[in-house]
Amino acid sequence: MRLTPGAGRDIDLDDVDLLDLDLYTSGDPHRVWDMMRARVPLHHQTLADGREFWSVTRYDDVCRVLGDREFTSERGTVITHLGEDDVAAGVLLTSTDPPRHTEVRRPIAPKLTARAVKSWEDSIRRAIVRFLEPALDGSTFDLGEQVQRLPAIVTGPLLGIPEKDWDELVQLTSMVMAPSDPHFKLGSEAATLAIAHHELVDYVTQWVKRRRSDGGEDGSLLDHLMSVRAGDAPLTDEEIALDGYSILLGANITTPYTISGTVQALIEHPEQYARAAADLSLVPNLVEEGLRWTSSACNFMRYAVHDVEIGGGTIPAGGAVVAWIGSANRDESRFPDPHGFDITRGNAKRQVAFGFGPHFCIGAPLARMTLRIFFEELLQRCGSIELDGEPQHLRSIFIAGMTHLPITVRKRRNGGRHSEGQRGAGSATDGAGAAAGPAETPELDCPAVAAVLPQQLPVTVDTGF
Repeated sequence: MRLTPGAGRDIDLDDVDLLDLDLYTSGDPHRVWDMMRARVPLHHQTLADGREFWSVTRYDDVCRVLGDREFTSERGTVITHLGEDDVAAGVLLTSTDPPRHTEVRRPIAPKLTARAVKSWEDSIRRAIVRFLEPALDGSTFDLGEQVQRLPAIVTGPLLGIPEKDWDELVQLTSMVMAPSDPHFKLGSEAATLAIAHHELVDYVTQWVKRRRSDGGEDGSLLDHLMSVRAGDAPLTDEEIALDGYSILLGANITTPYTISGTVQALIEHPEQYARAAADLSLVPNLVEEGLRWTSSACNFMRYAVHDVEIGGGTIPAGGAVVAWIGSANRDESRFPDPHGFDITRGNAKRQVAFGFGPHFCIGAPLARMTLRIFFEELLQRCGSIELDGEPQHLRSIFIAGMTHLPITVRKRRNGGRHSEGQRGAGSATDGAGAAAGPAETPELDCPAVAAVLPQQLPVTVDTGF
């Protein structure tokens, strides 16, 4: 998805198909969203088969849909499976409403607080330094392709996943996120999703069986799921498998696509790159602006519990409504000069890239810390970065990202090493307190990838969990 809107003719919103993949791959969705915010803040679309959905694009309306109990997640959260009830409702955390959602979520949260993930910082930094080394030899480095493996390198050990499995799991999670993209598609979209879903759930299921058989503990996130009690009962193996599946997906969404989109923005705005390189204390806010700018998970769906007045219109009871994150993060009423990339933006941390409300991303502190470390190390090692070919965008309605971003890097002559004090100056903003999204409540579980699967398979999957 192009992240800077182009100039062109006026758009007739009655003719816009928000489910057209070409709009997100080669079109200009930000121009469409700009016009929707200005003219039709509650947009309605009816599909050829009679299904219909509403869209909200303004910041306040998006936050209301995601945060208010007038809307439910238990019928699915993925627009591409509009009207298909989610068979995982009440089992998978992302498709469960409070109070059950809170009951399950609360005992899991302590493992992923800013304080908890801080202990992983050194190992994550070492992994990122190793990842960047091949980019520094002066040859073309395809960041868009290579960065898709970074979450596995960083979080694989934290999840308890052996290195031999990383590449396969990266491929499978990519198939779930973008089943229409030619890089990941195997036959039909439905077949791609079914294969990936089966393999991922089976992977976690077998992991749980081995762990129960061995009786050991490794302190990993997946291991922690096995000890969680919701109310007076432990999670079932089905709940562990589905939530483990969500952890795998969540680890592979926000980080890679935020990195590639933010690096592209820094290439297009070299003055911003120079400013950040000269003062690493700006990196935490660079991360927030990158999250706002890229909005890698660009929409989530809910269903109205009853008739709801919003955006100057009415969503009827049972109506599906899509909250467009990518639009909310460019709302001029919240972000002055919204299509400008500014690493000193005063309210960048108010972005809603991690969602809003009870399903706010549980992995946000870890993602923020990983992104901060990545850009600290990049800025210290790279004197300049240039494009070395055309970026290629992911073919997806849900994920805004790139499959290819060829770059060349000029290495800093002095290695660019800053003092430890300066390098760590922004680490406090990894947590909910310092760089909080609009609704970082104790009940967080990440909205990112919703995997859409046919028939009996769940049509919702949580990307931060």
